[in-house]
Amino acid sequence: MPVALITGGSLGLGRALATELARRGWSVVIDGRRGRLLDDLVAGLSPRSVTALAGDVADPAHRASLAEAVQRHGRLDLLVNNASSLGPSPLPHLRDYPADLLAEVFEIDVLAPLALIRLLHPMLVASSGTIVNISSDAGVEAYQGWGGYGSAKAALDQASAVLAVEEPALHVYAFDPGDMRTAMHQRAFPGEDISDRPDPESVVPPLLTLVEARLASGRYRASDLPAGGEPEITDPVSVEASR
Repeated sequence: MPVALITGGSLGLGRALATELARRGWSVVIDGRRGRLLDDLVAGLSPRSVTALAGDVADPAHRASLAEAVQRHGRLDLLVNNASSLGPSPLPHLRDYPADLLAEVFEIDVLAPLALIRLLHPMLVASSGTIVNISSDAGVEAYQGWGGYGSAKAALDQASAVLAVEEPALHVYAFDPGDMRTAMHQRAFPGEDISDRPDPESVVPPLLTLVEARLASGRYRASDLPAGGEPEITDPVSVEASR
């Protein structure tokens, strides 16, 4: 039975992905800062397929607990670094960004994923596993107010690219899901109607296409991947060239 660790699994894309993997027979370890929401998710699925740990991925002790939970399964096939911090809302201009809050964004969005990869590296290599770092178009496009989150995602993209070169035994992806109707996206647009955005469940099929097809390591957008079936994209460079 394959095993996945998904951070930020209490809401949004993480929750939708965990639900689908559990439905497909995976064992899934998830975390999130909202324990009640994690409990609700587990209650709706088989408790034998999902292990939920409440906590902050930026906390080294919590990351150690996640690693221990994975080790009890004896393997790790997929690590999805989905937990992210948007930063303050409304989104401030970079010149006004409090330094401590910017550091917190980088801690959660860049340093915590790298720390988890370091902890779980032996198990990932043993299974020729896959790492998916959830990215954003804000990491490649300059949007007013998105400097903190966007620069953190740009750093995560570059870290993913370097890891892909340094770890040829692994598949390493930066995955841009596009806009989604999530609580975090709503915080980016306080008071606005975001009901026209796709729901997170719609992003799961292209993400699983990427994982299951084991495409070449690189940066991919959900919109460039088919939602099921044999993917046509074989070269991640062609994805970036289409931007």
